[in-house]
This record gives sequence, structure tokens and C-alpha cells, in this order.
Amino acid sequence: MKFSVVIPAHNEAPNLPGAIAGIMAALSQAGLDYEIVVVNDCSSDSTAALLAELSARHAALRAIDRSGPRRYGLTVRAGLAAAQGDAVAVMMADGSDSPDDLVRYCRKILEGYDCVFGSRFIRGGRVIGYPLHKLLLNRLANWFIRLLFGLPYNDITNAFKCYRRAVVAGIGPLIAPHFNLTVEMPLKAIVRGFSYAVIPITWTNRRAGVSKLKIQEMGSRYLFIVLYVWLEKLLARGDYHRDTTSYV
Repeated sequence: MKFSVVIPAHNEAPNLPGAIAGIMAALSQAGLDYEIVVVNDCSSDSTAALLAELSARHAALRAIDRSGPRRYGLTVRAGLAAAQGDAVAVMMADGSDSPDDLVRYCRKILEGYDCVFGSRFIRGGRVIGYPLHKLLLNRLANWFIRLLFGLPYNDITNAFKCYRRAVVAGIGPLIAPHFNLTVEMPLKAIVRGFSYAVIPITWTNRRAGVSKLKIQEMGSRYLFIVLYVWLEKLLARGDYHRDTTSYV
């Protein structure tokens, strides 16, 4: 089974070499077949040149330049369209997601799950250097989503997740152009009945640069997507449903 890792990148030249090296080392050591697809989202720093150099040295790395308005969701969707693996994980370019956790995701997929979601807020999960104001907003947003959908899973807004190719096809069409894609994908997968496992993960704040997520992203755009999927759950009467969801 081949795994794809999609990494959206905007002005991440200081972080990309370490993030990519860590992912390659972990997946290679685990004996997994993989590719890494980095989508350059209109960077104005040396990200494009760096990716050209790295992809020339590593056959498993592919770099894509995306033009047009800078949008996280559109960049991830471009990566998903380009990915050739049997399953795809979305990771951040700043190195905040653990490559060891990625290997654990892959192993859960190999066990037969359709999706693997991480949680930083269950036993064994950790956050390191999370800004307090963002942490509070995160917990409030996740509490609201859990209440609305009746979910046991408590970290739905985290971008770092893994999906089989059939899931990516089955949750389409994806419409979120911004960071709200991080909730559209898992909520659609859950509502449409794909199986999923939840494991504890570690998140570490970036060492260089600034986060691309703005506080206002936690507002109307997230609410729109959450209500959009909730209406599907409420009104679609299972028209898009796959099978029974499981929680591990």
C-alpha cells in the first residue's frame, strides 16, 4: 500500500527541510511505500527554489506550484488531486505534526480503517507551546461541534488526519477554500459512514515564521461549513452514507 503525504506550504522555507527530512526518515524506517506532495501556495520567499532543489534530490518528493489567490483549503485540495497513493495524510509544513504519529496513522490504515484522526486532548496526547488564546478558541469550537453532531471525538479542527483514497472521493465535492477544510473533510467522512480510528498525537508549535491561521477563521467560515455538513446529516436521509462508523 502506498501512502501520500500532502503538505501545503506558504513561505515555509525555514521549516520545510526539517519537516520533510523527518517524514522521510520515519516512513523509510517503518518500511512504508510513500510519496510526499508539497504544494507551494504562492510563496514570496525561497520556498519554490528550495522545493525544486529537494525534489531533484529525492524521488519520493514532488513539488507543485499553485497560482491564484492564496488559500489553505484550495492548496490542500490541489495536493489531494495530485496524490497517487492508496491513502493520503495532510500535514503542516511548519513541523508541528509528529512523523512518528504519521507512521501510527499508516499502521491504523493498514489495519483496515478508512480514516485515522489524531487527538491532542486525550490520554497520551500533548500540545507543546500552544498559544493560550488559540487553545481556548480551539476547545470551544470542538465542544460546539461535538455537541451538534453527538461525537466522542474531541479534536475535529486539527488538520493532521489520514484518509483512504476512497474516502477522499466519497466526501466530495469539497467546497471549503480556507482552513475550514480541516473540519469539512472529517465531518463529511463521519456523516457519510466511513470507519475511523482515533489515536493520541503530539503537536509542537513552529520554531520559525508565523502561523497562517487567523483568528477570524474560527468564526463565520468554520460555522458555515459545520452547519453545511450538519444539514446534510439532518436532511439527506443517508443518501451519501457509506457504512457504520466505528470509534477506537
